[in-house]
Amino acid sequence: MTVPLRTTPANPGPFEPPGRCSRATRLGMEIEPVTASTPRPVRRPTLVQGWHELTFLHWPVEPERVAALLPSGTRPDTLDGVTYAGLVPFLMRGVGLGPGPGLPYLGTFCETNVRLYSVDEQGRRGVVFRSLDATRLLPVLVGRLGVRLPYVWSAMRLHREGGRLTYTCRRGRSAGRGPRSRVVVRPGAPIAQPTPLELFLTARWGMHVPWHGRTVHLPNEHAPWPLHRAELLDLDDELITAAGLPRMTDAPVSVLYSPGVSVRFGTPSPAR
Repeated sequence: MTVPLRTTPANPGPFEPPGRCSRATRLGMEIEPVTASTPRPVRRPTLVQGWHELTFLHWPVEPERVAALLPSGTRPDTLDGVTYAGLVPFLMRGVGLGPGPGLPYLGTFCETNVRLYSVDEQGRRGVVFRSLDATRLLPVLVGRLGVRLPYVWSAMRLHREGGRLTYTCRRGRSAGRGPRSRVVVRPGAPIAQPTPLELFLTARWGMHVPWHGRTVHLPNEHAPWPLHRAELLDLDDELITAAGLPRMTDAPVSVLYSPGVSVRFGTPSPAR
């Protein structure tokens, strides 16, 4: 997928402020508000990670087009009737069990995830990962076997030069050609006050994961995101369609950069 770049992003329509009632709320399910900090502080961390040098690319998607890709007990989370698909390349640092500290070598690697946004029957918002490409084999195995996340062992590189960040990813380390991705961005000015859309896409305090025939919500907490505007200079991606999502033919409506945060995960609980 090579996306044509444009100076003015496509407008998916007005966005619903975080405090406004969504369709799910009107149907009787109270959805937690979008907040810059977690509404569920992690008391006993089960896992620590550092997410650094992140770029967030997002496209609007009709909820009915991706509802079947979410685990049972969840539905697409929407802002003014629209949900979003994300492509997020970044550098993972210091993955470790419990309160840490994280591992300096095995716990540091490049990663790219393709994600959707979900809400469960208890009103908890979250992320659903359709794919996670990572360069370190041991975390890939732990993620697949221990947390049931769709990790894939891939070749990936993050290169910074002249104020530009270039993320490259090639899935599959054998002779065959797997899906690839290349993202080039130039981070810009810091954001003092994120828009409702920017909060909706980044202030996510958990993930929904299929777990032995049921769906669980795995909470996380970190400091509020330090977000920057970013200019997308080049994009050539095959990971989104490989994850079963619709082909994105327009430029992303949101391009953000963050230097990163330190993250703590809590204990999973059923999503229904």
